[in-house]
Amino acid sequence: QVQLAESGGGLVQPGASLSLSCVASGNAAGIAAMGWYRQSPGKEREMVATIVTNPGGANDGTTFYGGPVQGRATISSDNSKNTVHLILNNLNPDDTAVYYCNARRFGLDYWGQGTQVTVSS
Repeated sequence: QVQLAESGGGLVQPGASLSLSCVASGNAAGIAAMGWYRQSPGKEREMVATIVTNPGGANDGTTFYGGPVQGRATISSDNSKNTVHLILNNLNPDDTAVYYCNARRFGLDYWGQGTQVTVSS
């Protein structure tokens, strides 16, 4: 099992930036990728950003971003600490959602409990 602990989120003003962090524990060895997804009421969960984390692998560090955050998001990882960070800039009300940390290990997905992000003035 992999446990994911998220931090960050809360109430953010439009145009501001957001920083989220996630730490994996438990059977963290072998995690191939980590990332962030989000879900707002009435919508399906969507990918925000993911990063390949398998140390020494051919694609280690490769990043993927969802369409709505392209150019505004940066994801990074510290593999030695099993940690992933997300910075999202120029927030707008459409970014309001519950943000979930994700880790993929041997084909299985693990999820954090989620952290609420509300963009409002």
